[in-house]
Amino acid sequence: MRTDSPQTASPQGPRKASPQTIVIWTVVALVCAAGWSVLALSRGEEVSAVWMVAAALGSYAIAYRFYSKFIAYKVLKVDKTRATPAERLNNGIDFHPTDRRVLLGHHFAAIAGAGPLVGPVLAAQMGYLPGTIWIIVGVILAGAVQDMVVLFFSTRRDGRSLGQMAREEIGPFGGAAALLAAFAIMIILLGVLALVIVNALAQSPWGTFSIAMTIPIALLMGFYLRVLRPGRVSEVSLIGVALLLLALIAGRWVAESSWADTFTLAPSTLVIWLVAYGFVASILPVWMLLAPRDYLSTFMKIGTIALLAIGVVVAMPTLKMDPVTDFATRGDGPVFAGSLFPFVFITIACGALSGFHALISSGTTPKMIQKETQVRMIGYGSMLMESSVAVMALIAASIIDPGLYFAMNAPAGVIGDTVQNASQVVGSWGYQISPEDLAAAAKNVEEASLLSRTGGAPTLAVGVSEIFSEVTGGSLRAFWYHFAIMFEALFILTALDAGTRVGRFMLQDTLGNLYKPFKNVSWKPGLVITSGIVCGLWGYFLWVGVHEPLGGINQLFPIFGISNQLLAAVALAVCTTLLVKSGRLKWAWITGIPLVWDAAVTLTASWQKVFSSDPRVGFFKQRSVYQDGIDRGELVAPAKSMDDMHTIVTNSTVDGVLTAVLALLIVIVIADATRVCIRHVRRPALSTLSESPYVESKIVAPAGLIPTKEEKEEERDAVGAAPGS
Repeated sequence: MRTDSPQTASPQGPRKASPQTIVIWTVVALVCAAGWSVLALSRGEEVSAVWMVAAALGSYAIAYRFYSKFIAYKVLKVDKTRATPAERLNNGIDFHPTDRRVLLGHHFAAIAGAGPLVGPVLAAQMGYLPGTIWIIVGVILAGAVQDMVVLFFSTRRDGRSLGQMAREEIGPFGGAAALLAAFAIMIILLGVLALVIVNALAQSPWGTFSIAMTIPIALLMGFYLRVLRPGRVSEVSLIGVALLLLALIAGRWVAESSWADTFTLAPSTLVIWLVAYGFVASILPVWMLLAPRDYLSTFMKIGTIALLAIGVVVAMPTLKMDPVTDFATRGDGPVFAGSLFPFVFITIACGALSGFHALISSGTTPKMIQKETQVRMIGYGSMLMESSVAVMALIAASIIDPGLYFAMNAPAGVIGDTVQNASQVVGSWGYQISPEDLAAAAKNVEEASLLSRTGGAPTLAVGVSEIFSEVTGGSLRAFWYHFAIMFEALFILTALDAGTRVGRFMLQDTLGNLYKPFKNVSWKPGLVITSGIVCGLWGYFLWVGVHEPLGGINQLFPIFGISNQLLAAVALAVCTTLLVKSGRLKWAWITGIPLVWDAAVTLTASWQKVFSSDPRVGFFKQRSVYQDGIDRGELVAPAKSMDDMHTIVTNSTVDGVLTAVLALLIVIVIADATRVCIRHVRRPALSTLSESPYVESKIVAPAGLIPTKEEKEEERDAVGAAPGS
């Protein structure tokens, strides 16, 4: 069954490319090819990080110009005449037509969490080449495609959540599995994001003050656009950026003043503030806080990443990490255990492919988008932007001394707690760094020690300070290090508030199957109840995790990457099913091939994490080792007490069972989706679509960031035809 509109939008039609256009794209292709050639073929020579930037930016430009346009107009057939849910259901709370520039900022800020910053840093253990290939190729063929296609189909279905779309299009059985898996994974992801923020902001008055100030600035921007000067995006952008820069500068002043104690918060206090903020951001009208704050944050995010790229071009740092390390084949890396396949693709949880993005693309964004034609820029374009963040993070990790990298990212139980021990252990891995160099690296960024600063964030900050100090001078190295730490916290927080709102939508959709008023996501009792439940769940895990180093969300941290990629398999299965059922069978490979790859990676990783005989990889084998230690009355590192031993046994059991259950749910979703697709091919008359009926749009808005000549004329005609003009 099809519910297509009377006319379908298409690009301006086939036009012969001008000589200038041909020359430009030829140059882009040659620069891109040169970058890839240098990265792939270098054997022992020094390689400048500039070649990685060239390969990435050239690939992104070609993919966006050609592949995303093909999918949007040829496959999806986006329709500029069709009203979106934001226009049809506008209620000023969750559904609100939002300027494409503001929405692009919101969507990018919402999807860009910890993954593109931390994952590539950890994956550098395997060398810079595997991560670079996966980040760039993965985003072009999988991640950006998923985000755009999910956004398109959710927009056609009144902004339905991913789980609800699975239930309606695949069926009650597979749909129930998808709903359960998606919601459980969302709580895990939110808890992990919140923990990273707490760790970054604890005892940091500069970061706490600067981030706190983004809230009143965003409220001002929201009311400015809604009440004072509607539509004046350029004006409010200038005001917001000026105030943001002032907040960043003032944050350092505060940290050095008598106010420092006021903004120096303990981890438990930060937990309370984060939960309260998540709840308020989830229930306030989207135009008031969420959208303008995310838009504001995007300026800092993109600005910092752009400056990093410029810094790389100016300083031309050398990639010091090997293209492929021995750990890639041995699988015994100190940062994380496991072979290159599948664990590089799991560790880089965002930047190439992320299931979390599908929740945003079927959460806040489809309820705010003005035109269907904007799904290309917002869905595909935002994901390319995030991928560029991942590339810069990988560069930052790869330009520092490999000895320092491993000393920072190996656990204390492996390298010890002195620079002498660390130097000796790291040297045994083939990466030489002296105790004096380790001490000097910490002193340069005004830290007491950089040993075992695991998690990826400190390593990224050291790399950022390395790049910026090459341009601005070594005396500012410590400033750039602490700036990067604060930047990472801001980067991640914007994913937390949008994610909480999306979690509310998911829970409302699920409860709406039992009690119909919940179906209306703007029903006030429902939004308050579900927001409280979502914040309570991730807040509980966060609170326990802050007070117990091995408990709470720390218990679930090891399955963060796998659960995120399993969720991507759900999204790609739903997309493939919808392509088949909506008469696009010949294009089903666009999401079908990424689905097969992602399923192979995630299910292989899940199997190994559950059943591997290596205790560093397999959860149940780890449980067995520590249980045997308990039975013998012996401590096994890194446990420092018998209580720790018992906690590790519990954590390993929970992680193993959860991984197995989530993998089983995803297998059910994929199997049921396959059944539905086969049935449709054999008997299409039995298939139904839950697509909303066509309603003609009255909104005139450009598809891209910069309006075309034709779009400018349409906007002028619309203004001229308006009453009273």
